[in-house]
Amino acid sequence: MYIYEKFIRNIFTINEFLYKISLEKITKENYCGRKHLCMKILMLTWEYPPRIVGGIARVVNDLSKRLIKDGHKVTVITYHEGNTPYFEDDKGVNVYRVDNYMINPNNFIDWVMQMNFNMLAKANEIIAKEGPFDVIHAHDWLVAYAAKSLKNAYDIPIVSTIHATEAGRNSGIHDETQRYINDTEWMLTYESTEVIVNSNYMKRELQSLFGLPFEKINVVPNGININMFSAVERDYEFRRRYALDNEKIILFMGRLVYEKGVQNLISAMPKILQGYNDAKLVIAGKGGMLDELRAQVASLGIENKVYFTGYMQAKEVCKMYKCADVSVFPSTYEPFGIVALEAMLSGTPVVVSDIGGLNEIVEHGVDGMKSYAGNPNSLADSILALLHNPELAQNVVKKAKTKVKNEFNWTKIAQDTHFIYQKAICQTMAERQKNQIAQEKAKKTKRARNTETEITNLLSFRKRQAYA
Repeated sequence: MYIYEKFIRNIFTINEFLYKISLEKITKENYCGRKHLCMKILMLTWEYPPRIVGGIARVVNDLSKRLIKDGHKVTVITYHEGNTPYFEDDKGVNVYRVDNYMINPNNFIDWVMQMNFNMLAKANEIIAKEGPFDVIHAHDWLVAYAAKSLKNAYDIPIVSTIHATEAGRNSGIHDETQRYINDTEWMLTYESTEVIVNSNYMKRELQSLFGLPFEKINVVPNGININMFSAVERDYEFRRRYALDNEKIILFMGRLVYEKGVQNLISAMPKILQGYNDAKLVIAGKGGMLDELRAQVASLGIENKVYFTGYMQAKEVCKMYKCADVSVFPSTYEPFGIVALEAMLSGTPVVVSDIGGLNEIVEHGVDGMKSYAGNPNSLADSILALLHNPELAQNVVKKAKTKVKNEFNWTKIAQDTHFIYQKAICQTMAERQKNQIAQEKAKKTKRARNTETEITNLLSFRKRQAYA
């Protein structure tokens, strides 16, 4: 009996070994080698041009179009707004837009849930017609529920990009709505096979907040279209709408919210004007702090030295950068800061806070100037240094342009992102195969035990018969 039992176990071990080898071969040949094949990518985002709320729209747009050029198929599902078409072929990117329900949501959280339900329905419709996607790329917590549902329904890996966190935006979690968003962010990172962030600052933040494994978080910076200003020159007529010819324009471009630090830039203006009277602050953008910022300007008595432009279209944004003499981004929280890249590429010297991604983009005195975050005096000193020293400004601009073109172009960023997609697909397949092996092993173990039981019963029966 011992010899027969040993023979059975040896056969089981050999079969298991051969099974593992065959599955590993399939994995490497068919899945990890997908870089040579067209990949079907689903982008989920709540904003996509012409709907632009923050920086996500431009990132998804530029990344998708670069992936298309690299031979992949990209489908975007986003929110429908205004007169935009429900479907469009945006230079090769298939863009589907969904409405919310006809009933009004109680609050923003309900609004997000309605959008996710409709995103999920649209994705199911597309998959029924065209087959499943290879990977889902989810952008921020606003699409977490649709991404999770699709992952579970079709066994598609999620790669998520966390562009910012609720805790970071609000310097902590202070109410139940913020806690809900924070928990949803955690859920999305937990459900994702790979997570992308745009700076080392954000990588540290996610590790601290959510306890993610170090190797799961990939740092891929945001990029910029390096041809953005190729046909744009300084338009003096356009410039005269905002400042006199003798005035130097100090430009802020962005949303008018607390974390962007516009209030600190306004507070720095009296010191700047004392050191350089022919200066004008132009604030381009919209946001909830507009009335508060106007009141701040009035209280300082500098209404004639500050101009609020409101929201600007893309062409006007390019013209505005070209007209500026210094661009300032005084954020108190900034995961990355695409606006800084835009200014650097435009040929405008930049001043940034020494915080977050901005701190990683700019090297002080080399390709830009830094200031202490939340410190108006420090801001004023860095701005005045550029206004009083044209040679410094010229050197900074030259090195900044080179840096942006070399390090923040979409060709490199798309390649890095594609590699992360491959990692996610391979890991998903490895999990499937691990489960298959475990199930097969359990079946074989059960069969072996049944065989042993049968042999034991047979020998016991023969022994009883022999003594009968």
